[in-house]
Amino acid sequence: MSPVYPFDDAATARAVIDASGRLVEWNGGAQRLLGWSAAEILGSRAADLVIGTAPGPEFDPRDIRWHGIVTLRHQDGSEVPVWLLVHRTEAEEGGPVRWLVVTPLEGDAPRAADDPLEQVGLLQSPCAVAIYDERLRLRRMNEVMAQVLGLPEERVRGLRVFEMTGRRQSADIERHLRRVLTTGQGHDVRTHVPAGGDVRAHAWLARMAPVTDATGRVRGVCVAAHDFTDEYMARERLQLVNEASVRIGTTLDVTRTAQELAEVCVPALADFVSVDLLDPPDAGAEPLAGPLTAPISLRRAAHRSLNTGTPEAVVEPGHVDLYPAPSPQADSLLAGHTIVATIESDDLEDWLTWDPARLERIKEYGIHSTMSVPIQARGLTLGVAVLARFRREDPFTPDDVLLAEEVTARAAVCIDNARRFSRERETALALQRSLLPRSLPRTAAVDAASRYLPAARAGVGGDWFDVIPLSGMRVALVVGDVVGHGIQASATMGRLRTAVRTLADIDLAPDELLTHLDDLVVRLSAEAGSEGSPGEVGATCLYAVYDPVSRRCTMARAGHPPPVVLVPGGEPEQVELPAGPPLGLGGLPFESAELELREGSVLAFYTDGLIESRERDVDAGHRMLCDALATYTDSLDETCDRILHALLPPGGAPDDVALLLARSRGLPASRVATWHIPADPALVAPIRKQVVEQLEVWGLLEASFTAELVVSELVTNAIRYGAHPIRLRLIHDATTLICEVSDTSHTAPHLRRAKTFDEGGRGLLLVAQLTQRWGSRHTAEGKTIWAEIGLLDED
Repeated sequence: MSPVYPFDDAATARAVIDASGRLVEWNGGAQRLLGWSAAEILGSRAADLVIGTAPGPEFDPRDIRWHGIVTLRHQDGSEVPVWLLVHRTEAEEGGPVRWLVVTPLEGDAPRAADDPLEQVGLLQSPCAVAIYDERLRLRRMNEVMAQVLGLPEERVRGLRVFEMTGRRQSADIERHLRRVLTTGQGHDVRTHVPAGGDVRAHAWLARMAPVTDATGRVRGVCVAAHDFTDEYMARERLQLVNEASVRIGTTLDVTRTAQELAEVCVPALADFVSVDLLDPPDAGAEPLAGPLTAPISLRRAAHRSLNTGTPEAVVEPGHVDLYPAPSPQADSLLAGHTIVATIESDDLEDWLTWDPARLERIKEYGIHSTMSVPIQARGLTLGVAVLARFRREDPFTPDDVLLAEEVTARAAVCIDNARRFSRERETALALQRSLLPRSLPRTAAVDAASRYLPAARAGVGGDWFDVIPLSGMRVALVVGDVVGHGIQASATMGRLRTAVRTLADIDLAPDELLTHLDDLVVRLSAEAGSEGSPGEVGATCLYAVYDPVSRRCTMARAGHPPPVVLVPGGEPEQVELPAGPPLGLGGLPFESAELELREGSVLAFYTDGLIESRERDVDAGHRMLCDALATYTDSLDETCDRILHALLPPGGAPDDVALLLARSRGLPASRVATWHIPADPALVAPIRKQVVEQLEVWGLLEASFTAELVVSELVTNAIRYGAHPIRLRLIHDATTLICEVSDTSHTAPHLRRAKTFDEGGRGLLLVAQLTQRWGSRHTAEGKTIWAEIGLLDED
């Protein structure tokens, strides 16, 4: 026989029996033993070859291995007593069960006295030693190897490795034996296989060396195997703990952390893992700290299996199931420690009598051992992890319990951190959304739509936007960004937004408003420093005021990205705007810029989280924003969604994103009436008459009485206390009539209550009672006193 392929297939009688009990393989040795050829016997029932009990009363089909003497029927009708070795195997991993039946035919053949294989002196070694001949069939082995295999030497002499073990790993061992036989050089092999009939896998270090005769010819291979399972398992457990510390807790997401726990344990520790968590009694509250009571409601957070699709799971992730007291999950949580259950001890089957579906899955997939480990951290019980084995034949050991508890304890801290972060994030998000406008006001100046998205990982921040109605049908558009994330950033954002609305109410110009806002941020930063808070408060802001009468928009920015404008029929382009310093530096000026907007123009205000990312620079982000805005049709909401979809990654933005789109509207000239008034009190009456005539043209005679009183008071005050020139302007909106009187004096009127005998001082009080609201604003030329008359109220 050539050493390149040294196997003599006929030296062993070998057959394979399938799950139905029929012969599916039959080699030449089996034909030598019983006379039947493969063509004659394949497909027959194996039991028909057995005379008497088949194969013996001690045989259990669930056993991994059986051996004993069986009387077989020869083709010629004679009886052949044979020692058989039977291995329960699988044709492929997860495939149907089969039985490999072997017996040696040349085990007791006489050997030459000078045979080097008979003279090897290693058989006294405390290691497990086996000698294989040139055909890689067992020639000799010592008592230690016989104990490892669980088979006597005289019975297995002449068998190949896979015939003795029935393991899939035998092909690799035989490959290494052939290498030593053909090269004549020793070789070390590490393998991980069960010992004999033991279901628990052992770690082996096998040293293979050639056996030569006096001429130096290789006559066989000597194998000395050392069982280093304890050292191997200790190293594996240490590696798994280290892997768990690296792989578990990569994000502050509860579901992802639970999934990482399941992925670390499969297949290193179990074949199937489920992670079920307790729901807090109230949204955002802490889990129960006291003792639990059955039944226990658990929500499936994650699971993992060796089988694709996790068919063993009864509950899908996200679903809630109720576990009564006689269940592994509930009992381990009630006891507060790990519980191991096995089919062999019947406790697993007893536990699952309450749930026929789970019991059926256990039987279907052959789950034989489970381990329920409570997930506990900081004195709180968070849930339970259930580990199950079905492909690994060995049950869980006490070392496995310690390892599972160590890994679960690390995961529990990460889950608790993620839960706390999620709760704080939800709190900050609720605060953020409460501080942002719930809906944008409907104004005659612009149509607006907005979007706010918190950061995917860092949590909510300080981005905000606002639409503020101003006097004279004007509107303020604001977008800002506070440095940092979390509740502190959200609270600072709320203070700045309130300050902007307050400053907007007194009609400050954009550059002046940013100057006052800068002073506020400087004070907030000083307060934060005095409280020992690290870092300084910083923010950026863009403030714009649009007048639908003049169709002009005045804006200024403080370190904020400039807006993008899309005029009807044109292409989106960035607005050229002076770059002011960020808020909080103090003492630096801000500049305003003014542009005229055609009716229907769209302005895009945004924070830097929309255009900045690790994958692209700011310029590329601007180009993508312009490209997305160019697809604008008529819907601002659809355009917002289209912009976010185009610029943000699928997993969410790394920073907060605020987006505000505003489409300008213009007020027709027919809705505005203007008079220039000489400084003569005698002309007030003619002016009132012209106002009534204009109201008649607009169909607003029902408001003429109030309008006459307001115009009379405001014009009289301007003539008496103001400076020339004086201008009266009426603006007609669908629901409001606005009266404005402007002059070049910078002195603003004040509302006061006149005493009983005072002859004046009641005019502005009367105006305040007859109108919806009134006020004054300063301009570069002077001031404007305005009042709004509600037309619906007049009706």
